Amino acid sequence: MILTLSCPDQRGIVAKVSAFLYERGCNILDAQQFDDQETGQFFMRVVFDADGADRTALRGEFSALADGLKMKWTLRDRAERYRVLLLASKFDHCLADLVYRWRIGELPMDITGVMSNHPAETYAHIDLSDLPFHHLPVTKETKFEQEAELWKLIQATQTDIVVLARYMQVLSDGLSAKLQGRCINIHHSFLPGFKGAKPYHQAHARGVKLIGASAHYVTGDLDEGPIIEQDVERISHRDTPEDLVRKGRDIERRVLARALRYRLEDRVLLNGRKTVVFTD
Repeated sequence: MILTLSCPDQRGIVAKVSAFLYERGCNILDAQQFDDQETGQFFMRVVFDADGADRTALRGEFSALADGLKMKWTLRDRAERYRVLLLASKFDHCLADLVYRWRIGELPMDITGVMSNHPAETYAHIDLSDLPFHHLPVTKETKFEQEAELWKLIQATQTDIVVLARYMQVLSDGLSAKLQGRCINIHHSFLPGFKGAKPYHQAHARGVKLIGASAHYVTGDLDEGPIIEQDVERISHRDTPEDLVRKGRDIERRVLARALRYRLEDRVLLNGRKTVVFTD
């Protein structure tokens, strides 16, 4: 099982959690912790073998400990798979990569469907045959209606995590709030960076020597949500804008895949406008 928690920092948290698990016949397999001295918050992720424990009683009993320490916490059986909805637009490289990683078992999740503002024919070269596909075309006039349909889809499919795999539509403040900590976006630059159209062309015009990508949680502030993962790649004066686009696709794929895997493995904890990511 995987236990994650955050709470105001104080002495004895690790000892109390460890003792709680020991007393119930659990064996800790991996433990990571972080004390944020700027905010006074403590964060912890524990993976443990619960074969010797009454799993039904475990949550209720831990709740009493958590309440006393003012914890925000989750406790999940590692065998449980998160349900994930993938959203994409015309750019399909991230969608294709996530589906491939899911098919080979690299990303342990259940895909509840693929939703796009483009028709299914856009992805004819990607094998989506066994995945539900939802076409919700978006115009200025239908944006809020289609967003309402998207929310209904998320609820109907019991989706846990929404991934914007280069979905080129801005979510409203209302939907962003409903999906707090559950919606991951891949941004086509190293945030903070060049915003708006053709970011790689902007970077090229400025003569940058690094390009990158950032995966972050979606919030009402466009591209300002807590960052989960980032990566960069060096470029030179020899690279054309087309070279930057090609290299950028590779960065976006690996950054989004890593961010999603961290989320699927309960490695990402919110810390205000930032995240604590317990990498492996």
